[in-house]
Amino acid sequence: MIGQKEIRQLEVMKRLKGAVKAFGERAPQYEANQAFPFENIEDLKQIGYTKLTLPKEYGGYGEGLQAFLYGQELIASACGSTSLAIGWHNMTILEVLENQQWDPAKKDAFFHAIAKGALVNRAASEPATGSPTRGGRPQTTAVKTGDGWVLNGRKTFTSLAPALDIFLVSAWIPEEETVGWFMVHKRLAGVSIDETWDLIAMEGTGSHDLVLQNVHVKADDYVEKAAPKKGTGWLLHIPACYIGIALGARNYAVQFAKSYTPNSLQKPISSLPHIQEKIGHIELELMQARHFLYAVAARWDEKPDERDEMAGELAAVKYAVTNAAISIVDKAMRVVGAQSLKKSNPMQRYFRDVRAGLHNPPMDDAVLALLANQILQDDEEKAE
Repeated sequence: MIGQKEIRQLEVMKRLKGAVKAFGERAPQYEANQAFPFENIEDLKQIGYTKLTLPKEYGGYGEGLQAFLYGQELIASACGSTSLAIGWHNMTILEVLENQQWDPAKKDAFFHAIAKGALVNRAASEPATGSPTRGGRPQTTAVKTGDGWVLNGRKTFTSLAPALDIFLVSAWIPEEETVGWFMVHKRLAGVSIDETWDLIAMEGTGSHDLVLQNVHVKADDYVEKAAPKKGTGWLLHIPACYIGIALGARNYAVQFAKSYTPNSLQKPISSLPHIQEKIGHIELELMQARHFLYAVAARWDEKPDERDEMAGELAAVKYAVTNAAISIVDKAMRVVGAQSLKKSNPMQRYFRDVRAGLHNPPMDDAVLALLANQILQDDEEKAE
């Protein structure tokens, strides 16, 4: 089992640790201008983080889930938007790596493009269907032509959109009555980005709409068929991002408590029992959440034959860790007090960003339903 110490010693992680300080310094400027963090993404390219999960034979680092989650935490502690956005890129690499449907030559070309600097993400959500995890059928269509396919539709929540080079697009194929996935390059005619992203949280993810108008792709750009739903370990980059935001809030609150001395006290507020109690609760929740996150990630990395049985655990991690992150940020704000509400204070950004985790898949109600159905079904099978 790879430990936190070994992950921190990875060369790419050492470089990442040096870069994230700048991410935190730039965050207020991005927020004020509602801007996409192009500089952060470029820095991640330069230090090799965008090739973290790319196999070594393609020039990547070939790291698994645990190292990926650690990197996401580290980035999110400085800038949650940058973390969540780039997380979809590295997650997509791991998904394609595991997927057995891709033609080997197409997969090679895809990975070689990433090695040269291409950024990738899936485009699945739509205005009418919401998150694809709810099971809605895409309204985006793919119609077969003599030499390929023609795609039409609109995708929402396409994170990293301003910087993406390749989109993996889900579309309904009428003649097959199924959902397929198509590789779409941004340079193709009919591909455009409609800048619709205007949320009060995670403002810098650039999760705009992808618009496809009579986009022609090659026959072999139909790379995947819709697969049966199962647990996806790579989605743990979502709770890793939010616990990273909580870590940033914890760090700020602790430094504030150690340095703030109101004139009613002779010592910093960190000396007060009720402040120490809040910080103790923060640390306890942080430890519990991170242990759960990395224990499940370790199982995913080290026991691939058990992955099909992990849907419940993976969903539970997202629920538990994301809700713990929200609780931690709330407590950190109580430590800082009214100053945490200042627009110039990073705490108000942590507060808004961490709540976005409730709306990333899987949603809380779906997690609880899954866990309930699992235990109810287990009891029925034992009774037979």
